[in-house]
Amino acid sequence: MSRYQATVIWKNSGPDFLGNKYSREHQWQFEGGKTVEATAAPDIVPQPWSNPANVDPEAAFVASLSSCHMLFFLYFAAKQGYELESYQDQAEGFLEKNHEGRMSMTRVILRPKVSYAGAKVPDQDALDRLHHAAHEHCFIANSVSTKITIEAGDTDLS
Repeated sequence: MSRYQATVIWKNSGPDFLGNKYSREHQWQFEGGKTVEATAAPDIVPQPWSNPANVDPEAAFVASLSSCHMLFFLYFAAKQGYELESYQDQAEGFLEKNHEGRMSMTRVILRPKVSYAGAKVPDQDALDRLHHAAHEHCFIANSVSTKITIEAGDTDLS
C-alpha cells in the first residue's frame, strides 16, 4: 500500500461570500514541496472569481490520466528495448452529463505522439500492445469510471 497526500488551501478574499462573490483561487501543496496555484475552471466560474492562469481540477484530472499512462508506456517501452526520445500527449477531457444526469468527466482522449531515438521502432501491433499494457496498469485509469480512449497513430484503444 502507498499513501499520497495533498493539502488544499483557500482563504476568503472576496467582497461577499454569501452572495457567491469570492475568489476560487487556492493552492495545492504536495509532500515534495511543490505548490500549484489552482482555481475553478473559468468556463464554470467566470472571472474575476476564477483565474485562467491557474490549474483547475478538471484539467488536472486529464493531466493525471495522461501522465500515468505515459509513465507506464515509458516503462514498458524500455522493457521491450525501444529507446524513446520524446513523448507528447495532447489529452482532452469532456465535462458533460453522465447517465445519471450529473456533471461528470465522462471521457478522456489521450493522443500520445512518440519519437524514438534508437533503430528499434515498434510496428503498429507492438505499439498497440504497449498502449494497452500502459492503460491496463495505470493506477489512475483503474480508479475512475471515465471512458479513456487512446488515439496513437492508427491506434484507437478504448
